[in-house]
Amino acid sequence: MNNFTYLNPVKVVFGKDTIEQLTDLIPNTENILMVYGGGSIKKNGVYDQVNSALKNHKVYEFSGVEPNPTYETCMNAVEYVKKHKINFILAVGGGSVLDAVKFIAAATKVINKDPWGILTGEVKIEAALPLGSVLTLPATGSEMNCNSVISKKATDEKLAFSNPLVYPVFSIVDPQTNYSLPLRQTINGIVDSYVHVMEQYMISNDNTPLQDRQAEAIIQTLIEIAPTVLSEPENYDARANLCWCATQALNGLISCGVVTDWSTHGIGHELTAFYGIDHAQSLSVVMPRLWNNQREIKKDKLIQYGRRIFGITSKNSNEVINEAIAKTEEFFRSCGVKTKLSEYNVDSAEAADKISRRFKERNLNIGEKGQITPEDVKDILSKC
Repeated sequence: MNNFTYLNPVKVVFGKDTIEQLTDLIPNTENILMVYGGGSIKKNGVYDQVNSALKNHKVYEFSGVEPNPTYETCMNAVEYVKKHKINFILAVGGGSVLDAVKFIAAATKVINKDPWGILTGEVKIEAALPLGSVLTLPATGSEMNCNSVISKKATDEKLAFSNPLVYPVFSIVDPQTNYSLPLRQTINGIVDSYVHVMEQYMISNDNTPLQDRQAEAIIQTLIEIAPTVLSEPENYDARANLCWCATQALNGLISCGVVTDWSTHGIGHELTAFYGIDHAQSLSVVMPRLWNNQREIKKDKLIQYGRRIFGITSKNSNEVINEAIAKTEEFFRSCGVKTKLSEYNVDSAEAADKISRRFKERNLNIGEKGQITPEDVKDILSKC
């Protein structure tokens, strides 16, 4: 096990009818900016609940955050924050809204530099506005981490940053707000959570048996509850367990002492940037092919995963690995997500050329040991 420091300062308020607690979670002296997406919160009652809880606060609004939040939209919000002297930002929505708010909170404090540098690593975050969230879509775990992913339309880029200064002060998670989610978003949330766990689990052996079993517990729970979540949208217990799985998948706990991977995400982000494929859809396409490409370095963990999660009993290592990969893809498809680029009208050869070229231009290798080269990326995508 590697050395680690674990700190997670987020106060999670979880359960039914918890949005009303906003009244006490934010001091009424704050100028609050409520940030949300396309307006679904006005249809499902969340908008009214938030405004009711904050009736004694000064609340401004900024809407229109995209499912893959763009730098351009975020910078419009930054100007709004400065104009109205906002000193607290409240994200009301899913992970995309939260990601946008984290960037906005940091970018607002950047002086005389292009805030895009936060994503490229050229700008160091020195300060950020405080932020909180009301989560309406379980998927990214953004409600309990300090990560953010932002896209730039002008250059077809999608990059991530992480900084402790953008941890939410609090996050309210009421599973009832998920009842009205479109099926596609619910499916994406399940897949996204699953792959988040795998990026921290499916690695070379670090002798972290506790973290392994914590990760396996999340995966087994997702597999168990997925059919109910999808067939009974208003089953509170199923929704609640999905919410907590998504949070636990990426709040940093299962990565303690572990060398993580994130190569599936690195490639998937490019598919989203170039072709507009949903984030979770891109992950479901890439991960099985990436595992096959990396089957030697991930051999022990793939076998452990196949035996523990799917109960594969074959004594032949290759058979276990093949079946584990097949069953993973089978689970994704059982949830209703497609797993081939052709099913999204994307030519795999073109994507392989375009995306591997970008990795090569950035002189970027990925994977837990930096072992995945641009040529590997090309091979992986060509088989997607």
